[in-house]
Amino acid sequence: MRTKEELQGVSLLGENKTKYPADYAPEVLETFVNKHPENDYLVTFNCPEFTSLCPKTGQPDFAKIIISYIPNERMVESKSLKLYLFSFRNHGDFHEDCVNIIMKDLVRLMDPKYLEVTGIFTPRGGISIYPFANYADKEHEEMKRRRLEARMCEVLK
Repeated sequence: MRTKEELQGVSLLGENKTKYPADYAPEVLETFVNKHPENDYLVTFNCPEFTSLCPKTGQPDFAKIIISYIPNERMVESKSLKLYLFSFRNHGDFHEDCVNIIMKDLVRLMDPKYLEVTGIFTPRGGISIYPFANYADKEHEEMKRRRLEARMCEVLK
């Protein structure tokens, strides 16, 4: 059971009438205390229904967004993450920008040991785009490099 101190700053859980943001809203992101900051463990979120808008045509883009991170002192609260990702629904940015914005917002929010964001966007005009962005603290720089190399090898297969 989490204490009130551990859940300080978490306000969306249990809310009966969820308010979905109309535009990009990083301010909805919330964190809670990691009970195991001494451990390096991976937390993964899968958002198979991500949508954003093409900044040129205004047409919707659809993607599966996968976020994996090794938490440090704080962790992202999942409902706030869901609302944050939903906030891209009316936001116009290229696929690569969306993935990098998500990564940077989560790094600012949590200061994780390691974080990566992958976007698997559905084809548009016969081309699929799969942007990948990652971040690591000094201790995990080698992991960052290896993951980026592994991702590049996957793409080049």
